[in-house]
This record gives sequence, C-alpha cells and structure tokens, in this order.
Amino acid sequence: MQFEVFFLRRQNYEYRMMLLPASGWFPIFAQKSNMSRLLFFGLLASIVFACQPNFEPTTLPILGNRDVDANGDTIYHQIRDFSFVNQDSQIVTNATFAGKSYVADFFFIACPTICPKTAKQMLRIHDHFKTDSNLLLLAHTVAPKYDTVAALNRYARNLGVESSKWHFVTGKQTTIYEIAKDYFSVALEDASAPGGFDHSGRLILVDKNRHVRSFCDGTDPVDVDRFIKDIEKLLNEK
Repeated sequence: MQFEVFFLRRQNYEYRMMLLPASGWFPIFAQKSNMSRLLFFGLLASIVFACQPNFEPTTLPILGNRDVDANGDTIYHQIRDFSFVNQDSQIVTNATFAGKSYVADFFFIACPTICPKTAKQMLRIHDHFKTDSNLLLLAHTVAPKYDTVAALNRYARNLGVESSKWHFVTGKQTTIYEIAKDYFSVALEDASAPGGFDHSGRLILVDKNRHVRSFCDGTDPVDVDRFIKDIEKLLNEK
C-alpha cells in the first residue's frame, strides 16, 4: 500500500493532501502561521480503516481543519456566507443550497487549458444527477471583469443547462478568490498563467451543512468516476 503526500502553497495558505486507497485525496488545511493547530486524527482514522481488508466506508469524511469549543463539541470547517449573481441575474447565497448538497468549481470562459475538460466532467455530473433535486452545481468565474452575467448566460445556454440546476456565478474578484480557499481550491490573477488566471481544476463536493466531503481532479475522467460514487454515497446518507 502506498501513501503520497504533497503540499500546495498559495500566498499565506498551505494545503496538505494524502492519497488514501479507500477514500481518495484527503486534505488538511491551515494557515502557515498556525500549522501547530492541524489535527491529524481524522487522517489517521482514515488510514487505519483503509488498511483493513475489503473495507468500504459507508459515509464520507468531513474534510478540513477542526476545533473543539468550550463545551467539548467539534467545530468542523464550513464554507463561509456568500452572495453572488448567477447567469440569470439571480442572487445566489448559501440559502440557495439549503437542505441540498452541491458540487463547486472555479473556471473562466476564455480558459485555454483545463476549463474545457472540467466543464465536460461537470456536464457528466449534471446529466447523471439531473433529476435528483438534492444535488446542485455551482461554478464561480475567476475572471469577473470579463465573464459578465450576459456572458455567463450564453455559456450556460451553450451547455444546455439551466440555473435551476447549475449556477454560474460572478461577484467581486477578491471575494471569489477568498472563498476559493474554503473549498481547498486556488483562484488567482496571474499574467504568466495561460489566459491570465491561475486556478484549480478541482471539483468539490459540499454537503447541506456546508462541509466539504470529497473532491476530485476535474480533468481526469477516472477520478470523476470515483467522485460520482462519492456523491451518490453522500446523497444516501441519513
């Protein structure tokens, strides 16, 4: 059995990932200035279970850093409050996803590299769960100066999708870049990057309690196959 660890650093943040045979990438996230607060017990538990023969976890882990409050209750990492505008000029907030899970990603329309690949895989997920009202999709543009509401609307129509299922949102660039960290993703304006923006091709699964539960490489169809199974597992949780 092999385990692989890698680090992804962006500005003041560090992402630590470990590849687990049973559950895919397991991220631990913290600010570099406070690395001592990383809690490894979730990761260690996953390793122990993964080492058991034929072990297949029945639920997905809650990913990210966690704390314990004064009452001894565990406080899990959550997606912060947000408010964006989608391709139909509708306000999209956390309340839009109340009682539902969703898959999030970061993209821009003129992206010349990974975005066409991730869009194809997001469309696979859209079609697979098209009739399941408990799952929505949320795509954030990392280029709001260029990806206007009208442009996002054309993009969505070209994909043949509607905002009732798949929201393409825009907003303040700094707000989008900051919330990307909540999703363990990357969004930066970088003149040296293809198309002028540096962003991750990761697809992220969020549950109805704003917890990140799984993610995948949105450019890898095989990893997306595994991710779809994770989505099904989450939707079947009681």
